[in-house]
Amino acid sequence: MNEHLKQRILRRLEALPDERAYQVLDFVEYLESRYATRSAPSGILARITETVEDTMRAGKLPIKAISGAMGAVDGASKVMKGIAAASKAAVDEAMRTASPPPAAPPADRSSSLPSPPAKP
Repeated sequence: MNEHLKQRILRRLEALPDERAYQVLDFVEYLESRYATRSAPSGILARITETVEDTMRAGKLPIKAISGAMGAVDGASKVMKGIAAASKAAVDEAMRTASPPPAAPPADRSSSLPSPPAKP
């Protein structure tokens, strides 16, 4: 999908209430099942979020309840990503401080030797 089309669709979706946005999602999923292979969510948190959302929708929970729950899950996902980034930074810093400093290159000994006497 080209970027212009993607942005145009996104602008339209952002203007819709949640109930209508879920109808759009249903239609997109229908089109995927009919004409294309479905792309799997990329990360574990995305898969969990989609599973929870689909389960809530199948249980016919009110849209506001689903939206609220998805907002909470999204917030938790952001916290987990922040924790993962902070942990990685801490490990990287620990590895830098635990590594010995690089050895200095050997000094050029030719300059410390006395010069040979000049020949007359």
